[in-house]
Amino acid sequence: MSYAVKNLNEGDRELIAFRIGDQEFCVNIMSVREIRGWTPATAMPHSPAYMLGVINLRGAVLPIIDLAARLGMKPADPTARHVIIVAQVWRKVVGLLVDAVSDILTVTDETVQPTPEISSELERQFARGILAIDKRMICLIELEALFPETESEAA
Repeated sequence: MSYAVKNLNEGDRELIAFRIGDQEFCVNIMSVREIRGWTPATAMPHSPAYMLGVINLRGAVLPIIDLAARLGMKPADPTARHVIIVAQVWRKVVGLLVDAVSDILTVTDETVQPTPEISSELERQFARGILAIDKRMICLIELEALFPETESEAA
């Protein structure tokens, strides 16, 4: 799956939206390398519970992260309908298992509303805001906050 990057106005940024369960999230499209179909992963011993394992991506070992489990949600039961978002987090490339990619959004900073104060501590750590678009509530997450640099080194 590939998308053309269009010319953006000053202050605009593009986000890629995806679904996990019945919730929508988005990340900065600049951190996304590619989107690919689900490939079963080889489990790694002593890895975090949210790490499904690794796959071979054109000769490179790619760790696959169950993003639902990492976000504190019910772990995914991957099927052929799931997709892997290959993303750059810090200096590492990881695969993020999600239910589906739903949209590419062009937003301005004014479009992003602050995360509610009643959010859990975990949500405040990774959520950078909420987008209310077309009757949808989409949580903007920052991958670097979800995977601190020292943790991504371990993965």
